[in-house]
Amino acid sequence: MSSTAPQRRSDQVRTRTSSSPTSSPTSSPAGPARGRVRLAAVPRLRSRAPRVPFVALVSLLLLAGVVGLLLFNTSLQQASFTAQRLQDQSDVLTAREQALSTELDRLRSPARLEALACKLGMVIGSSAGVIDVRTGKVVGKPVAAPKDTTPCADPDLTGQP
Repeated sequence: MSSTAPQRRSDQVRTRTSSSPTSSPTSSPAGPARGRVRLAAVPRLRSRAPRVPFVALVSLLLLAGVVGLLLFNTSLQQASFTAQRLQDQSDVLTAREQALSTELDRLRSPARLEALACKLGMVIGSSAGVIDVRTGKVVGKPVAAPKDTTPCADPDLTGQP
């Protein structure tokens, strides 16, 4: 019988012919029966590694993997929440920038500037004089603008939309 498991071997070799303690080697039968080894069933020696440390190691590795995945997933979720919060903040700031740009365009409009100038008493001049920088002389004939008696338009001058 062949087996890959280690087996115990007995130091005693039993032969068919030696059945009594008084028999001598000369009294053994001659022929092919001489020198044969008697086969006997020997119990197998089973060596097993202890299961408890192996099971504990596998369980520990499995638990460490699950905890690692849980921590990784948690950190990804936190990063996702942070990214969403920053995206929302970016959207709010973009909307605020657009509102401020619209307000600035409204404040710079020519109609509003004309109304503010009229309220301050400014009028459109008929002719202007220009100063020549090289010579320092006034070129042209400046004439004072006549006082405008038409009432000023009353746009919203407070700057509120």
